[in-house]
Amino acid sequence: MKVVITGRKVTIRPSFTERAEKKFKRLDKFFGEDAVCLITVSQLNREQRVEATVRYNGMIYRAEATEPDAMDALDKLDDILVRQLRKHKTKLERRLRQSAFEPVQGEEEIAEEGLYDVIRRKSIPVGPMDVEEAILQMNMLGHQFFLFRNADSGEINVVYRRRDGGYGLLEPTAE
Repeated sequence: MKVVITGRKVTIRPSFTERAEKKFKRLDKFFGEDAVCLITVSQLNREQRVEATVRYNGMIYRAEATEPDAMDALDKLDDILVRQLRKHKTKLERRLRQSAFEPVQGEEEIAEEGLYDVIRRKSIPVGPMDVEEAILQMNMLGHQFFLFRNADSGEINVVYRRRDGGYGLLEPTAE
């Protein structure tokens, strides 16, 4: 696994880099050599926030931890990721097919000029998966919604978390 560490408003010590590489080396049993782990360390008042995003075959795993010391936050973050991976490992093995891991190529970014100021633009791979797989991926990312290509219909759909704790599905229709 390749580990990339970035510091925002904080200087990364070599001891932190060594410890992070050692900690995330044990995640190799879940991922292959081509996995990339992006670690971001940032200063929040008197605390350090450490965020990790692991990308592997189109899947994204994300966790964050905030502690007074960056080393403590790294330890907590590693535990969170391992616990998350173990929790979802059986679900992933059961539900995900190899085609869900392959990113869609040839997607073009559409730029529209409007009255609204777009602060951030993000490109994401939209792979075919069923609704349960999309909900699982959304929960692993900790997001409120998730965009995916429905394996059954081939259409772009969105799943989202409802306030009552349930999930919703948005499907396009012709007018």
